[in-house]
Amino acid sequence: MTLWERAQLAITLLAIDPQRLGGLVIRARAGPAQAAMLAAVQALNMPKVKLQHHMTPEVLNGDIDLSVSLAEHRLVMRKSIFNCAPSLFVLPMAERCAPQFSARICQALEADLGHALIALDEAAEEGEALPAALTDRLSFHVTLDDLALQDLTPVTLPRAIEDIRAAVRGVILPAELVQEAVTLAASLGISSLRAPLLLGYAAQAHAALHGRNEVTDDDFKLAVMLVYPHRATRLPEDPEPEAQPDGANSPEAAQEPTQAKPPNDLMIEAVKAVLPAGVLTQLQSAAKQPASGSGSGTRRKGNHRGRPLPARVGPKNSGARVDLVASLRAAIPWQTLRKAGNPKAMGPIFKASDLRHKRYEIQSDRLLIFTVDASGSAAVARLAEAKGAVELLLGEAYARRDHVALYAFRGTGSEALLPPTRSLVQTKKRLAALPGGGATPLAAGLVAAFNLAVQERRNGLTPTLILLTDGRANVALDGSNDRAQAAADAQMLAQKIAEAQIPALVIDTTIRPEKTLQTLAGTMRANYIALPRSDAKSVSAAVSSALAQS
Repeated sequence: MTLWERAQLAITLLAIDPQRLGGLVIRARAGPAQAAMLAAVQALNMPKVKLQHHMTPEVLNGDIDLSVSLAEHRLVMRKSIFNCAPSLFVLPMAERCAPQFSARICQALEADLGHALIALDEAAEEGEALPAALTDRLSFHVTLDDLALQDLTPVTLPRAIEDIRAAVRGVILPAELVQEAVTLAASLGISSLRAPLLLGYAAQAHAALHGRNEVTDDDFKLAVMLVYPHRATRLPEDPEPEAQPDGANSPEAAQEPTQAKPPNDLMIEAVKAVLPAGVLTQLQSAAKQPASGSGSGTRRKGNHRGRPLPARVGPKNSGARVDLVASLRAAIPWQTLRKAGNPKAMGPIFKASDLRHKRYEIQSDRLLIFTVDASGSAAVARLAEAKGAVELLLGEAYARRDHVALYAFRGTGSEALLPPTRSLVQTKKRLAALPGGGATPLAAGLVAAFNLAVQERRNGLTPTLILLTDGRANVALDGSNDRAQAAADAQMLAQKIAEAQIPALVIDTTIRPEKTLQTLAGTMRANYIALPRSDAKSVSAAVSSALAQS
């Protein structure tokens, strides 16, 4: 199925069940493809209402109609733009939708009024996109920028569309497909519970389109291709081969039928086939989203989510949420004086100075970056210690919301053994083969850890650097075997880490404490711990103690 055929199918299914499917996101700049889709939208048998970003809250929510109220000497309310018959709302330049505007549209879609939305995403940059809450409520998402003029064919809707609409609610969705929808969503990293619901509605609409009273596997597969790809945040890894039991080679075991590919894998392949190549590469490289902010890292203030803080005074149109209780508490002590100044006033008298806004404190997730010296004869032992410590710390990661990364430096450079993760299964896979031996490029290890810390801090994480080494650096950043230059490069990197205010912990693995490593820890403003006979438990305990004090 081509991209344009998927777009045609999406608009057809939306025409069948607009209320439950919510709507469609059309990502395309002004051109023939967008015009062809808008022509199909105009052909839908629903009233069309165009939304504008400059619409005031009075237009969106309804308010007192002053002119009519004064003329008729009674209170007359202006209707909200959404207080109408089931309509298809069209939102141009949806990527510029403000949070308040988006929230009102979401309320209209959730109010069971029969409305649907066509969002035109005309973003020129990759970072521009619709608000997540709005995208979550729209079933379909099509990207048409890569289509040529010859790819476009007229969109024809079925003639008996009203009969199909009447039959779609009676289509049966088997229970096993419902379970499959939820399982598939979890494997693709889709956290929203709306996604499986929208998938079921799309499958029912496709079955009704072809005159079936029960959803088939083909209906389900096509619905997966339309609903899930743009919501996926990861691709499931291939499962590890399970250990064969002792009787696996017995004649009885050989007679059992085997399934080459479970149905879930078939659906995953369907999602992969729809994803663009760039997106597929990004998902496979485990591209991370900004931290949600419920962990053990640094605290930052906001006005939408997190741990509540005392309310504060703010302007009316600041976008922050109003604290009703705090606002009432601020206004009540002044009511006697205000009533005395305005005795004809009915009810409580409020002023702008009474308004209080909610505040929240968000605690970001912590990232522990292990940087391990893999040089020399003791490399295997140190890496084994680091591996054990990482696995022990991951056991506590779910409580502290910690992520863990592991770098090993040896020879002339540093190697990323484990990207930032909270998955213990992935950790064991990546650490199965442990490299070791060679020179000590300490500066290269610090460079890699520093760059990762800066990058992940921009993504919302709170990085902490943990260095396990004997401190005997002998390879400079340029790859030369110059001990003096190697020590100077390490000191320079330590100064950068200190200036960036990245918390750090230096663990000395030598038999006797190394003075040069103590100096390095002082420059880095890091905690220094001497563990001459360190093991996984002692390293984990030292890290946990240092983190608890930070």
